[in-house]
Amino acid sequence: MKPLHRHLVNTSRKVLCTAALAASLTTAAVATTPSTADAGESEPSPDSPQATDRGDARLDLPAPVADPQVPPTTTAPGGASGIPGTALDAYKRAELSVAAALPGCKLPWQLLAGIGRVESVHASGYGLKPDGSTEKPIRGPRLDGNGFAEVRDTDQGEWDADTSYDRAVGPMQFIPSTWKKWGADGNGDTKRDPNNIYDAALGAGLYLCAGDRDLSDPAALDRAILSYNNSREYVNTVLGYMKQYKDGGVAEIPNPPVGNYPTQPTTGTLPTPTPPRQPVTRPTPNPTPAPSKPATPTTPPAKPTTPPAEPSKPTTPTTPTTPTTPTTPTTPPAATLAKVELVGASGITAEAGSAFTAAPKVKAVLSDGKPAKNQVVVFVVGDDTTGATRFGTSDSLVVRTDDQGIAAAPGLKAGAKAGTFTLRATAYGSANEYTVAFKGTVTAAPVVLARKGTEPLDVVVGKSLTGVELFATAAGQPVVGLKTTAGLVEKDEAGKWQPVKPETAAKGPYFKGGKDGAEKLTVIEPAATGAEGKLVLPELFTAPETLPGTYHLRILTAEGVALVLEVKVTAVPAPAPQA
Repeated sequence: MKPLHRHLVNTSRKVLCTAALAASLTTAAVATTPSTADAGESEPSPDSPQATDRGDARLDLPAPVADPQVPPTTTAPGGASGIPGTALDAYKRAELSVAAALPGCKLPWQLLAGIGRVESVHASGYGLKPDGSTEKPIRGPRLDGNGFAEVRDTDQGEWDADTSYDRAVGPMQFIPSTWKKWGADGNGDTKRDPNNIYDAALGAGLYLCAGDRDLSDPAALDRAILSYNNSREYVNTVLGYMKQYKDGGVAEIPNPPVGNYPTQPTTGTLPTPTPPRQPVTRPTPNPTPAPSKPATPTTPPAKPTTPPAEPSKPTTPTTPTTPTTPTTPTTPPAATLAKVELVGASGITAEAGSAFTAAPKVKAVLSDGKPAKNQVVVFVVGDDTTGATRFGTSDSLVVRTDDQGIAAAPGLKAGAKAGTFTLRATAYGSANEYTVAFKGTVTAAPVVLARKGTEPLDVVVGKSLTGVELFATAAGQPVVGLKTTAGLVEKDEAGKWQPVKPETAAKGPYFKGGKDGAEKLTVIEPAATGAEGKLVLPELFTAPETLPGTYHLRILTAEGVALVLEVKVTAVPAPAPQA
């Protein structure tokens, strides 16, 4: 293993964790299959498969990738370390999730970051993607007993692509058999994949917290890291990075691209695990035995001298024994979280840029059927195509249930464009996690067409009307690329606007079209709106034979949004009388 690299890099900005775990869910929005990981079980020991000498999957990365410089344009504290943004988010999500499920563990995300740094340099060099997966698989050496421990295949090659022996897999380097028990879904995609850094970070957090550990206790922290890799050098290196991230600060940096870097040697990268110390049983010294006396010969039994016994008399009945006091009934186990269910409809809808009028609600229920009071519930927006539907500035919200077990998520605001998203609500028991989901829909905000200026649109017979500007907005934002039609209209008998009749068109204003503008048109398609939502109407002409009067020009969108402008055509002023 490489010694701890103590170099502290310049910093940029402090990154706040705004996302929380969204665990597995089904399309029917019912509780997910519970995790097999039970943090209340006996804690893993230094002789667990995970702690064996399993090699090192880290790439031999160049310094700019292994310890990247933080851009000076950011606002992180001086000396901050750079961690790829997706990895940093995964560590912090895992901390939040474990804190919700196991508040007594006190898992710091910096511990996960220290392990991630030692195991795979935060998946750097493997092509870490925003969803937590990597372009290249991360696999440790083959555990075939040649330089490392021998671990026969336990996953039929599902995770490590090896059907004979196991390999540690993923950015947190899980043995497949360990992952089978402690694997978790940290990004809410319904999968538990050790090769995904969100899943791996959460699984590592649950593993480290096993046995009701309190990681604020240095001794418990030491045991936890030893159970991950039974090496004192490993413990010291992880603790060194953990301290570096706590004391020096951390800044988010872009995910490094995939690289073709040489791997570490297959032997000698990790010291041989120190076997657990066994208590030494010292034999108790025996005193010097005294010389034994010769055995006295056994005297043969004497002949009986008493006469045969008379027949026995009936025995006096014994006094009945006092019945034993019944034992106190065992106190039944406390009720635990059993499910989370939707309250109300599973679909929520709002217009782009507007707030959702009704707060999504869920109910947490205990195993005895009673409401789960004061239960932590994490709401997370995912699969978002709406341009950032958010709780304020965050895509997550942590709330607690009320006395009825109800948790509401107020303050959800739709993104700027039409689309869909999934809002997942997850609650965590001592070992299990339950998730339900709302299907979110954001509809396009209605387009508003407005004319710039308020002066009347007047034109003299024989002249033209130019420079009429309109603006298209939706939810207060400009609508770019909006196509419309502009046409002369008049009301029918029912009072509805209809295109002008031919006889009206022949006597009214018109647009020019066709070759050389020789054609008179009453309907035309203006150019689409520009960057500011601006629309300039084409020139509107009048001829000498145009009748003076009031005409109406309608600008209409494909969605039926209309703006009707009033255009007054006035007669040519009579010449002033000669003096």
